[in-house]
Amino acid sequence: MARVNPGYPRKLSLFRSLFDEVAGQALSAEAVDPRLALAIARMDFLRSHEKLLVAGAAKDRGGLLAMAAADVEAVILRSLEPGLWNPAACWDRAQEDAGFFASRGISFVAITDPAYPPQLREVFKPPFGLYLRGRLPDPERPAVAIVGTRAPTGRGLAAAYALAAELSGRGVCVVSGLARGIDSAAHRGAARGWGKTLAVLPAGIEAVYPSSNKGLAAAIVDAGGGLVTEYPPATTVNRYRFPERNRIIAGMARSCVVVEAPEGSGALITSDHALTEGRDVFVHGACLGSARNAGGSALASQGAVIVNNAVDVFAEWSSAGRGSAALRRHERVGD
Repeated sequence: MARVNPGYPRKLSLFRSLFDEVAGQALSAEAVDPRLALAIARMDFLRSHEKLLVAGAAKDRGGLLAMAAADVEAVILRSLEPGLWNPAACWDRAQEDAGFFASRGISFVAITDPAYPPQLREVFKPPFGLYLRGRLPDPERPAVAIVGTRAPTGRGLAAAYALAAELSGRGVCVVSGLARGIDSAAHRGAARGWGKTLAVLPAGIEAVYPSSNKGLAAAIVDAGGGLVTEYPPATTVNRYRFPERNRIIAGMARSCVVVEAPEGSGALITSDHALTEGRDVFVHGACLGSARNAGGSALASQGAVIVNNAVDVFAEWSSAGRGSAALRRHERVGD
C-alpha cells in the first residue's frame, strides 16, 4: 500500500494555520461580496490555501482590483509567472458565472462557508470551493464512497447497486464519480433510498461526463441529491482531473468501498486517497477472485475489511475500523 506522505502532517499543519488565520475574515457574507469567491476561484494558477490567503488580503472587489502581482506574491510567498495576475478579467468572469448560475440553479460554496462539507475541509488539499447543482449531503450523517471499474461484471453491478440501495435506505449518502459501470450502479441504487447520492464531476458543473449519464445526473438532482465539482464552468475533461476528482470522492466520505477494480483502476487511486486521509477502505466480497477485480483482491489480501452489505459496514464502524488501520501499514507494490 502507499505510505502516508511523510511531509503530510507538516503540510496539513501549515494549511490549518493559514486557514485559521484568515477564515474568520475571508469570504463571510457580511464582509465580502460572494462574487469575490467566484473571482478567486477562477485563478487556477493559485493553490487552494493561496486562494484563501488572497481572499483574506483583498476582502472585497476594490481590494482585489488594487492588488498588484507583487502584492499577491508577498501574500502567497512565491513568484508568479509574468502575465498571470489579471484580477479584472477574473472579476468579469465571476460576473458571468453568477448570471449563468442564477439561470441554471447552480451555487458556489467556498471553503469558509458554513455549508461547505466539514469532512472535506479536513483533507490535505481541500478544494477552495465547490460548484453545486442540487444538495450537499447532510453533514450530520456519514457518507460512503462506492467505486469501481467502468467495465464491471454483472455481479459487480448488482453488488454496487444493492449496497448503495441498502446504505441510502438507512440514511447514508452514497458518493461516487458518475462514471460508467460501478459508479453508475451505485448512484442508481442510492437514488432508491432517502439517504441521497452525490456525484463528483471531473469537469465544469454544466458538463456531465460521460454524456450518456445526463439522464442519471438529472435523476440524482431530482431525487434530492447533488452534483459537485471544484472546476469552474467550461472546464473540459482532462486525464489528470480524474485523480483530483477522486480525492474529493474519498474526502467526502467516512468510508470507501471498492466493489470491483482491476490493477491500475482509478478506484484504487480513490482508495489510496482514503487511506492517506485516515478513512476506512473496504472491499466488497461479491467480486473477490474475479479476473476483473485483481486490484480489489489485492486490497483484501493486504488487510482491507471485506463487506457484503450495509450491516457489515455499520459493524465495522462500531469496531472503530481496526481492519483499515492494519491496511494502512502496508504498501501497494508499484504505487
